[in-house]
Amino acid sequence: MTLYGDGAINTSVVNNPNNKLFLESTSMSSLSCDDDKFSSLSTSAMLARGEVPESHRRTADNYMVIKKIYGTPVVMPRLTNKEQLLLAKYDFNPLEFSTIKQINEELSFLKRWSVSLEKNLKNDADEIIQIRAKELKYLAASRYVTLTSEIYQGYKAIERYFEEISKY
Repeated sequence: MTLYGDGAINTSVVNNPNNKLFLESTSMSSLSCDDDKFSSLSTSAMLARGEVPESHRRTADNYMVIKKIYGTPVVMPRLTNKEQLLLAKYDFNPLEFSTIKQINEELSFLKRWSVSLEKNLKNDADEIIQIRAKELKYLAASRYVTLTSEIYQGYKAIERYFEEISKY
């Protein structure tokens, strides 16, 4: 039996001498070794399976509708200084300089903060998810040419999260 990263199960027999569950990842870095069968992108999908704030769903729906209608989002402007300062306030890197692991941790924080009783934290979390969508639209519209390293693939995690939580 093979369990794929997106949850699909293939019941064909796999030559597995250790009788371990084989997880085929959706995207693995060339820096990872063969023992890293569980993909970081699968973590993004698992984050989407829990309780998701409504602001995250609205942002994801907006992104997915634009993606499905136009294929790629229309060009969005780069981040403003105010948006960059908000990311820096919480020690978040710009999306093009973030790893999948960093974005997964960030999504976990943002989910908790979005349901926080502290109004400022909740507003900041909702604004940060909007900023991430804006960055993702920009990267997709520029065909990811600003990305130069395979280490910084945080955009894949946020896109996977949006795909999982969107109803479109």
